[in-house]
Amino acid sequence: MRTLINLQRQIVPELMETMAKRYRLLQYIRLMQPIGRRSLATNLQTSERIVRGEVTLLKDQGLIELTTAGMRLTEAGEALFLELADMMAELLGHRRLEEKLKEKLGVSQAIVVAGDSDEEEWVKQELGRACVDELKRVAKKGDVFAVMGGTTLAAVANMVTPDETLATTTFVPARGGLGEKVEIQANTISAEFARRSGASYRLLHVPDQLSEEAYHSLVLERSVREILDVITSSAVVMHGIGDARRMAARRDSGQPFIETLKREEAVAEAFGYYFNANGEIIHKQRTIGLQLGELEGKYVISIAGGHTKANAILAYMKNRPSDVLVTDEGAARRLLSE
Repeated sequence: MRTLINLQRQIVPELMETMAKRYRLLQYIRLMQPIGRRSLATNLQTSERIVRGEVTLLKDQGLIELTTAGMRLTEAGEALFLELADMMAELLGHRRLEEKLKEKLGVSQAIVVAGDSDEEEWVKQELGRACVDELKRVAKKGDVFAVMGGTTLAAVANMVTPDETLATTTFVPARGGLGEKVEIQANTISAEFARRSGASYRLLHVPDQLSEEAYHSLVLERSVREILDVITSSAVVMHGIGDARRMAARRDSGQPFIETLKREEAVAEAFGYYFNANGEIIHKQRTIGLQLGELEGKYVISIAGGHTKANAILAYMKNRPSDVLVTDEGAARRLLSE
């Protein structure tokens, strides 16, 4: 396939550009369906006239259908999109980026999706789709999946579809999350995973940040201990990687703590741990849930995108590599340029 693509690039480069453009059009319609022409043009940052011409061609080919609610992919369009996926990953350079990321970060697998989620909101949905595909690939009947909170994991949950194997599993929050916005709490996200996949779920009703006294009191509670045992037994863990100061601000941390992070040059946050550029832990929040030392033996999927996350991803991966990194072109290219 690579030889054919290289030949086509040399002989008919305009064909490859047109194919990539129409693939992205199908991709966006698939993610946002039903969607109108004007909204599609706005999000693709092109004119409505150009979109109208492309839409007409795709409709004539039976790949999309127009409804009063907007455009949708037909069954033929969905099938064609899935058949094109591997070839387009090669054409757009994603396979090459994935191989370089594996080598640089020490992960067993890297998955790169098109776009930059810092600039295009729809890319988060594509990150979510890729993460869900990986989850379905590794899932075994009866597995327990631990899910962290955050905007990225919320986007992943929104892309889950019913699955026979997932329906036999249980989703649990990887840590307490009361105190953050309810829609991005680990409890809410694990419940959404379960609702969309037909799986079971358990909740952990404890605050995200605790005093020493409160921590020791809560972990002695029978109900808390039981759910912690389930969380610890998880086979797969999905988590995001955050920018340190942005995460501290989102959790309403005091200004003195934020100044400390700035002074100690914190760049990344994951599992309540804050890391500097060398991957060294410079602070750990007192939280109830999975700790870094408990990830051994679990299949860990890290998901983070956008070029502004590159330093955070690199810092976390230096000493805490995951099995899989799901990211986007924006972060991948910035990571490889560091």
